[in-house]
Order: sequence, then C-alpha cells, then structure tokens
Amino acid sequence: MTTLQKFSLVSLRITLGWMFFYAGITKVLDPAWSAAGYLSAAKTMTGFYQWVASPALLPFTNFLNEWGLTLIGVALILGIGVRLSSFLGVLMMALYYFPTLDFPYPDAHSFIVDQHIIYAAGLLVLAGFRAGRVCGLENWCSDLPICSKFPKLRAWMG
Repeated sequence: MTTLQKFSLVSLRITLGWMFFYAGITKVLDPAWSAAGYLSAAKTMTGFYQWVASPALLPFTNFLNEWGLTLIGVALILGIGVRLSSFLGVLMMALYYFPTLDFPYPDAHSFIVDQHIIYAAGLLVLAGFRAGRVCGLENWCSDLPICSKFPKLRAWMG
C-alpha cells in the first residue's frame, strides 16, 4: 500500500470515527434525547419502527443507539475492532436509512442515495481493507494471547 493510500484509509477511518463518536456522545450527554420522534415518523417498515419505539423497548433502543454510535466511533478512531465496528455501523446506517425513505427519495435532497448510504459504503471500505492495521491498534491486539487462543477473534478484529 502506498503512503497516499495509507493516509487516505487512516483519514477515512478517523473522520468516520469522529462522526460516529460525536453523534453518540452528544446523545449520551443529553438526558432529554430519545429516538422516539425519529422512529415514530417512519415512512417504511412502520410496524418494525413502531415496535422498537414502544415504551417497553424504547429505553433499550435509546441505549443501543447512544452507546453503539459512541463505541463504534472510539473503535474506528483507535483502529481496534474495525471490521466488527464497521459491520455494526453499516447495520446502524441501514436502520437509520429506512425510516425516512419515501422510495426513491430518502429525503428532500436525495434520490435513492443519502448520507447513510455513503457512510455505509465508507465503513465497508474500512472493513475490506483492514483499516485498523494501518496506524491503528489492531496489529498490537492481534499479537495478544487471547487472539492466538481464539483465531476467529483475530479475523473480526481486522
């Protein structure tokens, strides 16, 4: 990999990581934040989104949203568990994409593709290129005894 390719990959990893971290930590720090409004306004898969916004599940949904974004961001910034974090981030982006989708318009300024699809594509690039191995902590982590004992863990680390 060339220096420019490495720089580009690290830049993508850190900027996406910051975006996820900031989106999550602002939700964690705001006690009034809730996903209820976003979920209850779903235009597609309304039954599913109303279910995850139900009073019984909403605290769990909020927790997963807040801490999922925050921890994915931390993992990407540090370059540890990038493959797993990227796939979980793609799942989150898909879950964010569908409530606003009034096919083929995800929002007033987009046609089929919006920012959630772009973020998901960037995360797939990070997973595919093992971006945590480039100026990240995954090389160090892959040498830990636990990764030797559980080789599948190493595969998901990056």
